[in-house]
Amino acid sequence: MTDSNQWIDRFPGLSRLGPSTKEALLTRSNIVNYPKDTLLFGPGKSPEYMLFLIEGTVRVQQVSETGHEIVLYRINAGESCVLTTACLLTYEDYSAEGISETKVQAVAVPKNIFDDLVAQSKSFRDFVFAAFSKRITDLFLMIDEVAFQRVDVRLADRLDKLADDQGVVKTTHQKLSIELGTAREVISRQLQEFQRRGWVEQNRGSVTLLNRAQIRQLADHNS
Repeated sequence: MTDSNQWIDRFPGLSRLGPSTKEALLTRSNIVNYPKDTLLFGPGKSPEYMLFLIEGTVRVQQVSETGHEIVLYRINAGESCVLTTACLLTYEDYSAEGISETKVQAVAVPKNIFDDLVAQSKSFRDFVFAAFSKRITDLFLMIDEVAFQRVDVRLADRLDKLADDQGVVKTTHQKLSIELGTAREVISRQLQEFQRRGWVEQNRGSVTLLNRAQIRQLADHNS
């Protein structure tokens, strides 16, 4: 568990804030904990808090009216959520959902405190918009990948990034299709081709990278 007086040091941008701004954050925010697979926010709901992630990972994904899903980005420890920032600034409801992929510990900054700090503290504003800008850039890169890059290249890149130190990716074809915003059948065919080449081995609920060098070489094809 994180000490309530030390969490702010986990965020380089926040640690540089002035004493009065730090004091407001520390005294008027709460540390919250969520178990794995918790829906933290979803479409049609208004944000009540700005969450700064201390531990864990949150997956933010878009779900269409037809049920088609795509992962937009992940929030890791030391980061905040750009969608929540946008909704707080524009007074809009969420248009996507955030789900905890692990146990999550975060700092919940109430909306009124967030509004006050954005209005009164230039350093806090700078922190918020710097994080916002970086994530928007990441989103544009993701759109470019979905629209213009080959599925095999994108799949290789995602497998390499999701694999652990032993080269194992604990996932399913359906989850990978959500990651890449494509059909499950497309992922299945591509994984079958990777397996035919001897690059991966497929097991129930996991994919093992047998030739990570080849996977990385393909992933770097469009870089």
